Amino acid sequence: QKPSKLNRLQQSSSIRRRLGRTHARGYSTLIKKLRKAKKEAPMHEKPDVVKTHLRNLVIMPDMIGSVVGVYNGKSFVSVEIKAEMVGTYLAEYSMTYKPIKHGRPGIGATASSKFVPLK
Repeated sequence: QKPSKLNRLQQSSSIRRRLGRTHARGYSTLIKKLRKAKKEAPMHEKPDVVKTHLRNLVIMPDMIGSVVGVYNGKSFVSVEIKAEMVGTYLAEYSMTYKPIKHGRPGIGATASSKFVPLK
């Protein structure tokens, strides 16, 4: 599937190049599963989650409205595909790490931290 002229303006060169080439077997299988889940879903309801490890899949216009479970290395994160997401990768919506929240230093952090009370 070649991208339309409107989409072509919004995508980076690496994504445009990738869309011009053929997709591997896993990508086409996932897209078929997404279509099947959308077809089997009742009217005005979200389709079933389709789980995948393919984080480097470019979101296509026919995937809009689907729910994809993207693997982040530990669990599957449910991502509902919206129109604004077209042309981006699935990985952009599934964090692989937990952001660090810095607090007070613990015991053994520095030489002065041994005087921090334990209470």
